[in-house]
Amino acid sequence: MERILIVEDEPKIADLLQKYLQNANFQTDWLANGTEVSAWVKAHSPALILLDVMLPGKDGLSVCKDIRQFSGIPIIMLTARVEEIDRLLGLELGADDYICKPFSPREVVARVKAVLRRWESVTHASQTDTAAGALVLERDRLIVRSGQAEVSLTLVEFELLEILYKQPGRIFGRDQLMSKVYSDNRIVSDRTIDSHIKKLRKKLSEILVNQEVIHSVYSVGYKFEL
Repeated sequence: MERILIVEDEPKIADLLQKYLQNANFQTDWLANGTEVSAWVKAHSPALILLDVMLPGKDGLSVCKDIRQFSGIPIIMLTARVEEIDRLLGLELGADDYICKPFSPREVVARVKAVLRRWESVTHASQTDTAAGALVLERDRLIVRSGQAEVSLTLVEFELLEILYKQPGRIFGRDQLMSKVYSDNRIVSDRTIDSHIKKLRKKLSEILVNQEVIHSVYSVGYKFEL
């Protein structure tokens, strides 16, 4: 039974989410204060985190950033702040998805299942490393290596990199990338893909010094090229 951590300071919402997730055969845990989350995640390793943006102690965006320092575990942000900049900020910090309040509990369960399916499809695919020149992608750990250096990616970042680098030189439009990463056909802004690419480039720069491998193609999209 997969374990879902709910981080939500409103007891009624947390209780409702727990009931729906438990009915869908998930095990649930609940935290209400942002300062408790990182230590709890390190100790218990849940399958996914539902993380509210507005929390006492430490806000959800800061919590997400902290978790991404040590884990690529899927994170879905819950937010009543619908401005696009807030959504993009959450994604750029490493969230895998977001859901805006008010929401249907059934939608939350569906999103949880969708993100976990994507996670499993990546981590349970062929365990053989895939190499492209100076890079090696390890699906089972969601990391990319260059020599002895490695960096952890989020699920979305790994999927984007894998799509691009499997066909080096091919130009992928933003719409193509969105349809491959967000297969549920939701409306996602072009800027969301740009935010993920920006974060991915920053991570790759840690292991590929002074070498750009994801190139922008003006007014079109992106391509991978060593």
